[in-house]
Amino acid sequence: MISVTILGSTGVIGTNTLEVLEHLGESYVVRALAAGKNASRLAEQIRRFRPQYVSVQDESTLRELKEQLVGIDAWPEFFVGDDGLEQISQVPTDVVVSAIVGAKGLAPTWRAVERGATVALANKETLVAAGDLVMPLAAKTGAHIVPVDSEHSALLQSLHSGKPEEVSRYILTASGGPFREWSYEQLTRATVEEALRHPTWSMGQKITVDSATLMNKGLEVIEAHHLFQAPYSKIDVVVHPQSVVHSLVEFVDGSVVAQLATHDMRLPIQYALTYPNRRQSPWPRLDLLSVATLTFEAPDFNRFPSLRLAYEAGKAGGYAPCVLNAANEIAVAAFLSGRISFLQMAKLVESVLERHIPGTPSELNDIVEMDNWARRSALAMLEKGGWNC
Repeated sequence: MISVTILGSTGVIGTNTLEVLEHLGESYVVRALAAGKNASRLAEQIRRFRPQYVSVQDESTLRELKEQLVGIDAWPEFFVGDDGLEQISQVPTDVVVSAIVGAKGLAPTWRAVERGATVALANKETLVAAGDLVMPLAAKTGAHIVPVDSEHSALLQSLHSGKPEEVSRYILTASGGPFREWSYEQLTRATVEEALRHPTWSMGQKITVDSATLMNKGLEVIEAHHLFQAPYSKIDVVVHPQSVVHSLVEFVDGSVVAQLATHDMRLPIQYALTYPNRRQSPWPRLDLLSVATLTFEAPDFNRFPSLRLAYEAGKAGGYAPCVLNAANEIAVAAFLSGRISFLQMAKLVESVLERHIPGTPSELNDIVEMDNWARRSALAMLEKGGWNC
């Protein structure tokens, strides 16, 4: 029996993971769940899957959760706050699904890697901010990092067709988001509501906005660099609005191997949970006749500068990817709250990157401190102005 911890159980990836685990049956057991403030959904999950350990964001959420669990026959052990997240990550389970959005997922994912667990990684920020530390740690502890993102799962599957040294290009596909055909002038007036209307995927607000700016694809480029030890010169992005081809690998002989599937996150989640094996699934199959046409186009770095910034930060290395990620989280929050416009997000991120002092992290605390600096700097710029010149 394979025991599972889910970090971010009430989010999109978390709820889909539980659906997949229910399908996989008795060979998998949910031992630990970590969530934020969604007490009602978490209470439903506890009643359904009976985990032994549960973590929530704060004491008020815990009180609300306990009220909704009155009458349950077996209470889990509870953890609270950031410390609770790290504690629950150290509960001895075989697989940890890391699905917390943003840099908040870094520390608990680090603890899971530290104890040598298999990590089904949906939190791309872990490798963006700390890939230079996390990957060597995984090699040291024997932890396996298996990607959950559909694009990286597609690369992993396609790579089975050859050896790493035979790869000439890793090609990540991007839907292009809701603004793929918008002009620069139109983007100056893009609203939050319009940015959240993703054409193919159903995701949380932060990731959906990142998809609209193409920052999400930029973060995936950095993640692919670490996952597959690939130089940035070999990682390309193509816009593919149908979201059927999830990524491709080109080999030195000119062969291109692609992974195609419906845009359903349960597929890469199940592959990560059962890797390196495949299991039967009830999810909808891809009907090529209904798709009919697949198109590809180059990304526009002028209209979507976040992708350019991500490439630049990745190539710079050191603290730059961490700063990129932290500043972007502040920028997205500011956009969602109406403080800045759509195009100002990239300008704020670039301004913070220009002000950071380059260096090389040597431990997790170095990343945490730089992450905090970047957030403070971005917030200070929002207050003072002058950065958007």
